[in-house]
Amino acid sequence: MMTNTDSAEQKSSPKLDTPLLQVNDLSVAFRQGDSISEVVKKISFDIQQGETVALVGESGSGKSMTAHAIMKLLPYPMAFHPSGEILFKGQDLIQFNPKQMQKIRGNQIGMIFQEPMTALNPLHTIDKQIGEVICQHRGINIKQARPLILDLLQKVQIPNPESRLKSYPHELSGGQRQRVMIAMALANEPRLLIADEPTTALDVTVQKEILHLLKGLQQQENLGLLLITHDLGVVKHMAQRVLVMKDGELVENNECQTIFNEPSHPYTKSLLQSAPSGTPADIASSLQEDTAPLLTTSNLNVSFTVRKSLFGKPLERFRAVKDANIRIHKGTTLGIVGESGSGKSTLALAILRLIESEGEIRFDNTLISDIREKHLRSLRKNFQVVFQDPFASLSPRMTAEEIIQEGLNIHNPSNSGNTETAQPLSKKEKEQRVKDVMREVGLDSELRHRYPHEFSGGQRQRIAIARALILNPALLILDEPTSALDKTVQVQVVDLLRELQQNRQLTYLFISHDLSVVKALSHQIIVMKDGEIVEQGQADSVLSRPSNAYTQQLIAATLP
Repeated sequence: MMTNTDSAEQKSSPKLDTPLLQVNDLSVAFRQGDSISEVVKKISFDIQQGETVALVGESGSGKSMTAHAIMKLLPYPMAFHPSGEILFKGQDLIQFNPKQMQKIRGNQIGMIFQEPMTALNPLHTIDKQIGEVICQHRGINIKQARPLILDLLQKVQIPNPESRLKSYPHELSGGQRQRVMIAMALANEPRLLIADEPTTALDVTVQKEILHLLKGLQQQENLGLLLITHDLGVVKHMAQRVLVMKDGELVENNECQTIFNEPSHPYTKSLLQSAPSGTPADIASSLQEDTAPLLTTSNLNVSFTVRKSLFGKPLERFRAVKDANIRIHKGTTLGIVGESGSGKSTLALAILRLIESEGEIRFDNTLISDIREKHLRSLRKNFQVVFQDPFASLSPRMTAEEIIQEGLNIHNPSNSGNTETAQPLSKKEKEQRVKDVMREVGLDSELRHRYPHEFSGGQRQRIAIARALILNPALLILDEPTSALDKTVQVQVVDLLRELQQNRQLTYLFISHDLSVVKALSHQIIVMKDGEIVEQGQADSVLSRPSNAYTQQLIAATLP
């Protein structure tokens, strides 16, 4: 990781006369029938060789659109440029035709995309995907490219690279997939690297490794780096200069130190203050020792069959959760932290009885681990779940009202709460409940007839929360509910969850790898590694005085 001394030395180094990349008055617009919408508005900046420039802003600010314009990956001719030029080594890329751009992409400008699992082809092996990039640009065959592929995998620090050549993307960890994406971007020795949110989907320890790798490769190859991110911790550790975008406009362009110490634009100031803070909801009365816990697990184990015999008999099993013992008191939040693959989500799915498990699960003094699915269905309204990506978890074919009301239609609750003897809710009563819960989560009930794509990311997550709340659950399982959101929206959602818990006395099982969010919401914390709970206790104690080496590693890897 770059030290302050390194940063100061780089900032004081003299700049070259001609920038590697120079963007002048660039605008990006889209034609939609007779209407034209401008999404990037006359922005100007430059990048010197060997310099890291961070482009920050919320979703929809125009960051990725700017990057795609540089690479000419926009859907032309629907997209067009009302003004501006993109000068790379003195040549205007806007004037280049597709054949000319093919020689630039990969050869001169490389790009690392945000989500490697979607950017990589799931049907092709790693050597084929990296080899395709090399062979297409260098005119060699895959056999000739093999030593170059191995060299790239070694360069991006993939362990045992030869053994990974025939691996498919799903057989790699998140960090390894991102390293493969970096290898592909560097395959033809570009001079400019564009990294679009390269660490957003990664755990804190993997994020730190990837950033360290990028910085080292940049210095070795003397690359210009355009780093697109909404994580200011990443910006502070990586960039020499920072560009701040809002609503398609460049509102601030300055040295990194100046941006953090003396921001001039109000929007930049609001971004710097956008970090989840505060303390968990005040519910001390719920933490009394004589209060029965709402949820407990005893020696909970989850195993998956890895290998079967010819006749289907399990020959090898993988233990994803090992002897998990947890307890959550009513009205409190239990935070679960750990890296991808540690067993966090698997534990939650087992508690929800969505996957098979061994051991006891007791909810509100009822042993639900032995209840058959037929009888469990009536209890499910008492424990609901909010998933990580609201765009993926909401049906694009249903309106917000239909999504939120779906639980009422399935469980058919009545005014008295007894579904077997009382009359079900009328259509009007259901509609009123939808309106009430939308207002409770901070949504305008007049928007209930819109579809998910017509809402922002934060609004979609509020719809997901409303869908869970309308059944009045006692327990809410929150699986990375803020990781797909911008920092400013994260703060809003954390504040909302805290307020809902206070007002409704909700109990949360909160899964996250973002320790700042966990700290703001959790009363108790458990730390998982390789399916085991390696540490648990009061949140402030675990975060300030961790006893386990793995917990210490997680906290040390968190970027301030």
